Amino acid sequence: MTDPRLTAQLETWFKANARDLPWRLDVRDPYHALVCECMLQQTQVSRVLEKYQPFLDRFPTVQSLADAPEDDVLAAWAGLGYYRRARMLHACAQAIVEKHGGVVPESLDALQALPGIGRYTAGAIASMVFHQRAPIVDGNVTRVLLRVHNKPEPQTDKDTVKWAWHRAGELVQAATDPAVFNEAMMELGATICTPKNIRCDSCPIRSHCRAFKSGTTESIPLPKPKAKQKPMYCSAVIAAENGSILLEQRPPSGMWANMYQVPTIERDDRQSTPEEITTHLGVGVDSIEPTGSFTHITTHRIVEFAIYRAKGVIRAPHQHYRTLETLNEIALSNAQRKVLAMAGVE
Repeated sequence: MTDPRLTAQLETWFKANARDLPWRLDVRDPYHALVCECMLQQTQVSRVLEKYQPFLDRFPTVQSLADAPEDDVLAAWAGLGYYRRARMLHACAQAIVEKHGGVVPESLDALQALPGIGRYTAGAIASMVFHQRAPIVDGNVTRVLLRVHNKPEPQTDKDTVKWAWHRAGELVQAATDPAVFNEAMMELGATICTPKNIRCDSCPIRSHCRAFKSGTTESIPLPKPKAKQKPMYCSAVIAAENGSILLEQRPPSGMWANMYQVPTIERDDRQSTPEEITTHLGVGVDSIEPTGSFTHITTHRIVEFAIYRAKGVIRAPHQHYRTLETLNEIALSNAQRKVLAMAGVE
């Protein structure tokens, strides 16, 4: 295996087989690259395709994003999940305006100094926009590297991550075009060298792959330990009045921070009883009616939702009514949208 030969084969393959994605342009806009890289973290390309252009239409420049209220940014992000990314992108835009005159910086160090911009995102922008020889490593890249080198290790292991960054750095130095090579590595992991249903017969660097030669491709990388998911119980109450629905905003930290929801009682041990719910709402027991339930699973939580309709609810100071037509203008989590849909509101 020689690095220049491997990188050349991969770059040639990518130029002929790259998916047609809206952010893949001959001349890339740094701000657009920043938005798409933040969106693509832990989110499928198909979902990002739905949100990418509408987000840019709403916030066409760094300045417009920096000036926007956080609620507007979260609303535009709704459906992508991991809302901390939206908050950090917002803070990043504000830092770019404050420290760089609204222009996305070119240097790797300056990019990494921005809020929410880690080594991967900084490397992606530096290489794909500014054509610097900066490596990038994500799950796709690590998986490709482990298989090429026949290393049966968990890809999230600390030593594995350190090795992957070092190896990716060596390869990007050998590449003809660092932008093409980095995208090719990610594309290969996303479409060919996938976690399951691997398409080795279509791999452009199969001749370099030690796992393929050893017949160990399916067993690399080793599975990572599953995160322990804690239970959470939510009683969500639908209170409607004259075509509007009662909402409250969540605390500024924690799960679904600052997002909106219908009045909700949360517990970690069990679901709230009807008596507890009505006491919380200040209404009689006969004022609520169960309408359904569902389970919402996140990385760290298994959330059991019980949905109720309620009559005669007195609005608390931190709550307000919102018309159904304007719900798309605020930040609602996918779980809350399901609550509303199951209650026949959306």
